[in-house]
Amino acid sequence: MDVSIVIAHEGHYKFAQLICDTMEASAIIRGTGIAKRSPEYIIKKMENRDAVIALVNGKFAGFCYIESWSHGKFVANSGLIVHPDYRNLGLAKKIKERVFEYSQQKFPGSKIFGITTGLAVMKINSDLGYRPVPFSELTDDPTFWNGCRGCTNFDILERKEYKMCLCTGMLYDPANKKQNDEEYTFNKKVLARLKSIKQALFLKKEKTT
Repeated sequence: MDVSIVIAHEGHYKFAQLICDTMEASAIIRGTGIAKRSPEYIIKKMENRDAVIALVNGKFAGFCYIESWSHGKFVANSGLIVHPDYRNLGLAKKIKERVFEYSQQKFPGSKIFGITTGLAVMKINSDLGYRPVPFSELTDDPTFWNGCRGCTNFDILERKEYKMCLCTGMLYDPANKKQNDEEYTFNKKVLARLKSIKQALFLKKEKTT
């Protein structure tokens, strides 16, 4: 399989609608919340060179984009998606590694973070040096949290005053790289248990409200 993972640009605008459709379809299948993005938003990311795209023989295979806040102090790698035709081949990890590397080049010294409900993404993040953190350690820029309005779980986030949701926050701090490497080893069972507990608590809350 001839895979290329490159910085997205104007030559990739034609894939914007397909990227959005793939993101939405994936969220429906997994039954999880995902902040919807428009083709215009994806194109803007490509225009600003704030995204990477994976291609297989010229066909769309995967995508991930960069968002920044506080003058680049905080950076997020968001919207990671792999087309169904190319899943279970390790492509998500390769895309994540590429956008992670590119984020450090474009925003040197920045803290890189993300929020996700997916255990596979948590595993990839952990391998890159991220660690689970409370939302209070993430950016307090309201623009970031406004980006969650398209998620089906946004009402939960609002009720919890942006301190907790079904997603798990993960952070990579280059200033603590050695500490991250030594102290934060990924434990799938622990994160799976954390996810199940959070879901159970919120579902119970939903039934009583």
